[in-house]
Formats: sequence, structure tokens, C-alpha cells
Amino acid sequence: MALPPIIHHPAYVADLPDGHRFPMQKFGALMDVIVEERLVGPGGAFTPILAPEGWLTLAHDPAYVSGVLNQTLDAKAQRRIGFPVEETVARRSRAATAGTVLAARLALEHGIACNTAGGSHHADTGGGAGFCVFNDVSVAIRVLQADSLISRALVVDLDVHQGDGTARIFEADDSVVTYSVHAADNYPARKANSDHDIALPDGVRDEAYLEMLHETLPKVISTAEPDIILYNAGVDPHQDDKLGRLSLSDVGLAERDRYVLSLIKEIGLPVACVIGGGYADDVGVLARRHATLHRAAAAVFSA
Repeated sequence: MALPPIIHHPAYVADLPDGHRFPMQKFGALMDVIVEERLVGPGGAFTPILAPEGWLTLAHDPAYVSGVLNQTLDAKAQRRIGFPVEETVARRSRAATAGTVLAARLALEHGIACNTAGGSHHADTGGGAGFCVFNDVSVAIRVLQADSLISRALVVDLDVHQGDGTARIFEADDSVVTYSVHAADNYPARKANSDHDIALPDGVRDEAYLEMLHETLPKVISTAEPDIILYNAGVDPHQDDKLGRLSLSDVGLAERDRYVLSLIKEIGLPVACVIGGGYADDVGVLARRHATLHRAAAAVFSA
């Protein structure tokens, strides 16, 4: 089987003020690693469009969407996001969201597809938060439902932070099941209610984490009965992550992704993958850590 489709756009890298703690350069560096390690085959790289306003308002308040697209958000809304929402940030947010929409569509065709961005799970209907402008996973699900490509979806969110925005967007919607595994004492301080929340104490290591996944994820997938799974493979549970509170090793992260993707493939469901959070001063190290997802996708789905 061919390597899984990879979705990337140069606009994933936006301009931020010097010294900003969000590692914006990781998105371009990740694609460099994917090419270097031959994790994308000929014709296997796809460039998304910029998400149109009509897609974005399927999951977000139209006034908020307009504020982003026209760069007219007030200072409070921008502080909640964590960086200024100027032209390149607005463009990046549209590109990354469309990248996840494209990943979901390609997953329906190929069984799997991987974005090199996405996982902006703190953005909710009313606005952005925590370095997240648009909730790309939620938009992708709404677009596929609107196009009658799917009825039901499952969000598997293994970022170290709770997927609170995603949970709030779908809290009254039985057609979308949300599963979030996160550090209990990490951001956000005020948690939402996912359909399945697993809040872990600080310092959880590989063995306990993987045992928890084996015990819970198959049951969640079985009861959710989804047409597609959206997988947020955040690497911030890593022991060296600047904003994480868990203690997974490189080996643990790799085993996590291999297990999740192998389980989904065995069940026979399509999966669209996004990279989620990851924070480090060394962008090169961080990019290689994020490539754990794409290595696992290649190993599991091209075998």
C-alpha cells in the first residue's frame, strides 16, 4: 500500500512577535522531516485551500469568524487566544482548518490521511483560546456532515490539555463523541465535559498510560459507532515538553500512536490525524517528535 496522504501548506507558519513562546516554526520544520525521512511518497503531498467563511461558521459564531478574517478582534479576544490575530495568523488558521477538512476527506478515500498542523481544540463556538483560533477538527466534522459524507464521528484527543473547546461545541450533539485523555492539573483551569474524560495525575509514565489506552479506547470506539475518527496526536504528554505535566518517553509516544492507528485500522475505520500541541525551545527536536505520528501512520498503513 502507498504511504498515507500528507497535507501541508506553507501558510501554516505565520508571523509572531520575536520571542513568542508558541513554536510557530515547527510546522515547516515538520514537513522538512517528513520529506527527509521519506514519509511522503510521489503525489502524496496535498495543499489545502484556505477555509471559506461558510465552513468556519458551521462550528463558530459568525461575528467571531468575521473578526478573525477581517482582523478586527478586540484586544480581549486576542489575549484569550494568546497572540495577535493579524493577516498571517488569520491566513494560517484558515489553511490549517482546511488542511484538516482535506485530511478527513482523504481519509474516507484512503483509510488515513495526516495533516502537518491542526488540533486547535481550545477554540469553541464563541471564540479562540490557548493558541487556538479555529477548531479545525470540529469544522471538519461539520463540513463532512453537511456534505452527507458522514453521519457520526469520534474525536480521540490525546493532547496533554483537555479538548475543552471541542467538548463544548459538541456537548449537545449525540452524533459526535468526544474522548479526551489529559493531565488533570494542566490548562484549561475550567474543564468542559467531554463524553469520555480521562484526567491523569502529573508524572504518568509509558506503562500506565498505554495500559489506560488499551483498557478504554476499544470500548469508546465500539460504543461510539463512528463513520470516521479524528485523532489529535499532541506530543505535549512527552517528559520534556515545556507545557506538559506527564512523562511519556520517545518510545512511549511512538507506541501510543502505533497502538491507536493499529486499532483503528483493525476495526476498519477511516482516521484523519492532526498533530496537536508540542512545546520546546529546539524546534528541530520538536519537529522530529511530532513526526512520530507520521512514522506510525506510514508503518501501520503502508504495511
